[in-house]
Amino acid sequence: MTKVAPIDRRKSDHIKINLEQDVRSALTSGLERYRFVHQALPELDLERVETSLGLFGKTLAAPILISSMTGGTEEAGEINRRLAEAAQEVGVAMGVGSQRAALEHPELTPTFTVTRQAAPNILLFANLGAVQLNYGYGVDHCRRAVEMLAADALILHLNPLQEAVQAGGNTNFSGLARKIEEVCKKIEVPVIVKEVGWGISAQTAKRLAESGVAAIDVAGAGGTSWSQVEMYRAPDEFTHRLAASFIDWGIPTAESIQIVRHAVPHLPVFASGGIKDGLDIAKCLALGATLGGMAGQFLKAAAVSTEKTVEVLRLTQRQIQVAMFAAGAGTLSALTADKLIRDA
Repeated sequence: MTKVAPIDRRKSDHIKINLEQDVRSALTSGLERYRFVHQALPELDLERVETSLGLFGKTLAAPILISSMTGGTEEAGEINRRLAEAAQEVGVAMGVGSQRAALEHPELTPTFTVTRQAAPNILLFANLGAVQLNYGYGVDHCRRAVEMLAADALILHLNPLQEAVQAGGNTNFSGLARKIEEVCKKIEVPVIVKEVGWGISAQTAKRLAESGVAAIDVAGAGGTSWSQVEMYRAPDEFTHRLAASFIDWGIPTAESIQIVRHAVPHLPVFASGGIKDGLDIAKCLALGATLGGMAGQFLKAAAVSTEKTVEVLRLTQRQIQVAMFAAGAGTLSALTADKLIRDA
């Protein structure tokens, strides 16, 4: 039987592979097929174009989410600190990587708690793998993850394909909807469910809505492919080839946003997966998303410094603002699908 790497080793591998290897999906996000209708006379003052919004009791300066990435190693703790400092300075939301490592190894807790220490006011999301609810985890573990960060909400992530192509993955996803529903009913903060890079279907969105989730992050195909990450981690040729075969799997982000928006129109939709910049986030917002999340760009910036991360965040915010301005949308609510053209 293949030996499974400890959690902290796995986390370290993930950071290294994401920074050093090409782990992109063979699919694109689909956002490149959309263009804004340019308004040469927008009748707006750029500096009055409003990018702020309220969500889960917090005010964000821009609809930007630093997507869940890391934690559980010394390097990850430093990255989380820089990401949190930048999020605090700019005023955007942030999620951390899976906190399972810290729940099982309390000495790793500081690599996560550093986020709230560095960012007392941001909208901060705790994170656990939903499948762990089938492997001994329950509402108490979810509550502990939230309390660890003084988080404003809990993300439960879904990653069936990643688990299926990694050595020793947790692949029992049966009956999870009922257990997610129990968490939603009993925990004191909103629960968000997200994919990790293969998108959310209409069937899954409806099932999650019935379970009581407060928002869905589609995390569509088109960006990092975690099957490719696992390919680089594979301990043998069989596992390597298995993971490599799923390079073009998933629902592209642009498609998944619209599918989920139509399936559960009452729920906030977060968009992530292959989003390159603020212009892509603006497209996601026009397609029906509330927030746009990026991971890779912020990870690379945080590997340099807090200042570099702030620079990337401010550029992203300005890109959203300029796109709204040139499309004639003075507020986020005015940034609607009729501002877009879809290429044939």
